[in-house]
Amino acid sequence: MKNQRSKFSLPLASAYINCAYMSPLMKKVERAGLEGMRKKRNPFAISHHDFFSESVLLRREFAKLINAPDSQRVAIIPSASYGLSTAARNIKIGKGDSIVLIHEQFPSNVYPWQRLAAETGATISMVKPPDLFEHRGKAWNTRLLESIVPGTKIVAMGNVHWADGTRFELEAVGKRAREVGAKLVIDGTQSVGALPFDIAKVKPDVLVCAGYKWLMGPYSIGLAYFSEDFDEGIPLEENWINRLVSEDFTGLVQYKANYQPGALRYEVGEHSNFILVPMMLEALRQVNQWGPENIQSYCHSITEKGIEKLRKAGCWVEDSAFRGHHLFGIRFPSGSSLDKIKDRVSKKKISVSFRGDSMRVSPHVYNTMAEFNRLVSAITESI
Repeated sequence: MKNQRSKFSLPLASAYINCAYMSPLMKKVERAGLEGMRKKRNPFAISHHDFFSESVLLRREFAKLINAPDSQRVAIIPSASYGLSTAARNIKIGKGDSIVLIHEQFPSNVYPWQRLAAETGATISMVKPPDLFEHRGKAWNTRLLESIVPGTKIVAMGNVHWADGTRFELEAVGKRAREVGAKLVIDGTQSVGALPFDIAKVKPDVLVCAGYKWLMGPYSIGLAYFSEDFDEGIPLEENWINRLVSEDFTGLVQYKANYQPGALRYEVGEHSNFILVPMMLEALRQVNQWGPENIQSYCHSITEKGIEKLRKAGCWVEDSAFRGHHLFGIRFPSGSSLDKIKDRVSKKKISVSFRGDSMRVSPHVYNTMAEFNRLVSAITESI
């Protein structure tokens, strides 16, 4: 894959290596949003059909990305927390049962389970990483599998850790969860779109993704996959468009007890959003055209040599077998000044994130090897 910076409006003087924070909008995604605004300016151009047509296309595009055979298993949601709270509302769990979480995972995938545990008497088991950095990812994965035991009813986690990119082996986790009768709930916000994900291989019960990071979409829209086990569940809200035959506007007051099929009962009200949906659709079309495997390969090609330089300088980066190439943490030698590193990086007009005691670096196809090497130089000059 060639560099794709021409599809974005990023300033040439700055290096934005921070997609895990928020993706920049592609030019065509921005155009789709502006066109949606123009439609709302003159709403006579919006037909009844428009409330459904692009939503159908969006679900299909996301289903294609995750290899889901049925796009009606996909729901349009406003945020990851909305999808995760929906999952928590519809999983049966009781006193003494266990919910397995990853240590310091993103709070949106912690708070719903804390509430569920408080309401039911279930317990939460946090799987911590090993203290040593050598083979850290492999050891953390082993700990995770060992924590899924009889009595575990929910495993809620990401494909990669949001702070440092540690990758978890979801196929093995899914297999172990099924062995003990636990539901696997995945927050794919920091991986899906940049890291290949296959519903048929992982077999999650729920997959939730915010759209504004690796799906390359706008803020306040996301997508979620729900397995057949959730087909009779209770949504977070009761809205007109999720009910059966809602396409018939003349019959809306003939109230229906039944919902739309599959996972559509879980969609947020006003999910037809005439601005965000076309933006998200345009973004996913491009992500599918690129292909997550090609995004991984590109990110690897522009960072591999620089990471070796960092390691030789005494920095730590997880083994490539247990991290994504699109998101990884850099930890610095003992005695390094984090403030000094931050200042140097800022002066070189480089955007990255700092999470805990590490720097979170998240390149994409608009970045170049020269930009990453600029970051490497800023770090090595500061430690």
